[in-house]
Amino acid sequence: MANLKELRSRITSVSSTMQITSAMKMVSAAKLSRAQDAITSMRPYAEKLTQLLQDLSATLDDDSGSKFAEEREVKRVLIVAISSNKGLAGAFNTNIIKKVKSKIQEEYQDKDVEVLTLGKKANDILKKSFHIYRNNNAIFDDLTFENVSEIAEDLMEKFVEGKFDKIEIVYNQFKNAATQYVMDEQLLPIQKFEAESNKQLDYIFEPSKLEIVKDLIPKSLKMQLFKALRDSFASEHGARMTAMHKATDNAKELRDDLKLSYNKARQASITNEILEIVGGAEALNG
Repeated sequence: MANLKELRSRITSVSSTMQITSAMKMVSAAKLSRAQDAITSMRPYAEKLTQLLQDLSATLDDDSGSKFAEEREVKRVLIVAISSNKGLAGAFNTNIIKKVKSKIQEEYQDKDVEVLTLGKKANDILKKSFHIYRNNNAIFDDLTFENVSEIAEDLMEKFVEGKFDKIEIVYNQFKNAATQYVMDEQLLPIQKFEAESNKQLDYIFEPSKLEIVKDLIPKSLKMQLFKALRDSFASEHGARMTAMHKATDNAKELRDDLKLSYNKARQASITNEILEIVGGAEALNG
């Protein structure tokens, strides 16, 4: 059994750790509240925009399709891996890295694959094994639609130029503080939708249906990437809050066990001292 000095030192160390994890949990909870409000408020708009684009593009002729819908033989692939800049978030970053590695090594093993990393953690690991097209850690410092639009515009430009034949996004979708889903979405080329025969479109088009669709597609692509980043941002704080909550509980349990061991050791020490005193007294009386 460890001596009293060692036990006191361990109790102090665990208590300090518990204070840190508890503080990190509260910080993440505050950030999660804002991030959750942001993603839940933009989802209806993003979903309505996607629905409108589906309804309109499904009624267009094939030869009037957008340049962003061009299907070609997939030789060059870009995977957008969205992680975080910080750790201590459970399996949040690990799940993204595993998914990207799985896609490259299994689904695209015979393709020329590059990775766009949005977040330091994914870049630190993936750059050791794969070609990084670009890394952008600063996007989370000011996560606005304008800043995300610049990234999306670059991706659209590279797709049209033919540098990439397919672009996918891998990110964590936010459900609640304890649950995040790893999502794999195709950004480009845009998916072609089939019109529902029984669905009536009650739209008045001005200037024309084709021009409206061509204007909506870039906006929809930008919104898709922005939504993925917002989802990931909320998921990060949810995962970290949950991880720090568990860490705090574990530290508290360990501290209580150490205190119990300390009290037992202290009691044994006191008992031994009493026995020594009694033994010494009896020796003097004898």
